[in-house]
Amino acid sequence: MKWFNRLRLAEKIRTFSISPENGKKGLKIFLFLLCAFFAGRLGAMLTEHHRAVETAAEGNWGLSFQQEGQPPVANATMDYLKQFNAYYAQKTQDKVLYLTFDAGYENGNTAAILDALKKHHAPATFFVVGNYIETAPELVKRMIAEGHTVGNHTYHHPDMSKMSSKESFEKELGDLETLFEQTTGQKMKKYYRPPQGKYSESNLQMAKDMGYKTFFWSLAYVDWYQDKQPSKDEAFKKLLGRIHPGAIVLLHSTSSTNAQILDELLTKWEEMGYQFKSLDELCSQQ
Repeated sequence: MKWFNRLRLAEKIRTFSISPENGKKGLKIFLFLLCAFFAGRLGAMLTEHHRAVETAAEGNWGLSFQQEGQPPVANATMDYLKQFNAYYAQKTQDKVLYLTFDAGYENGNTAAILDALKKHHAPATFFVVGNYIETAPELVKRMIAEGHTVGNHTYHHPDMSKMSSKESFEKELGDLETLFEQTTGQKMKKYYRPPQGKYSESNLQMAKDMGYKTFFWSLAYVDWYQDKQPSKDEAFKKLLGRIHPGAIVLLHSTSSTNAQILDELLTKWEEMGYQFKSLDELCSQQ
């Protein structure tokens, strides 16, 4: 109805004429119509902006790359996320980056990834699920032994944004903590990544209440389809062209492309002047 009214106002403005007969009165009517039209337009713009701010607090994590070598625009700001102890990048001009891997299952590529990380003395965080710990406990232990962090990617990898109850949310994270401790004898680091980047504001608050820090990302590419892996050139185009200071990089440990290119990729990032830091260092600077 409001849009219909704005159309009618626009038509009245278009057809209105000021004549000697209506004089000043006609001018006042014309100015009134003009002000009413633009007030309606402004109101609509503000409404859409408000909706955008509201939806940024929920849904799928998304990025828009505006300029090469610069951080992308995300659907939530760093300042907004800070209130929930959540991050997607570091606000810095220093050439540092943070390597993270989502590990949903083991298919023979993690060992090569760990070899490349070890060669470059590059710390990483592996966000694992229950299946990964159950089927590849020795690789989880190797991650720890080589100085990497193992984070919580939930036990079953569900859409956490649909979990409205605190109990079900805590169970997904808590069950993985228990399995990790039983497997490794160590407490799990309270670092959390929402499966598929799906989240809600209440999820972020629940994670914070459990003592977790939530990590999204500022650089990723489509590397998770096991039977449709990107080529080396496709991977380098995204991962070299979009790298930026303070990036949290998301890669998947299931990717055969990542296993094949990681040594060369890390070398190229080093040649660009980048250093690899752990998420611990990111958190300590916020």
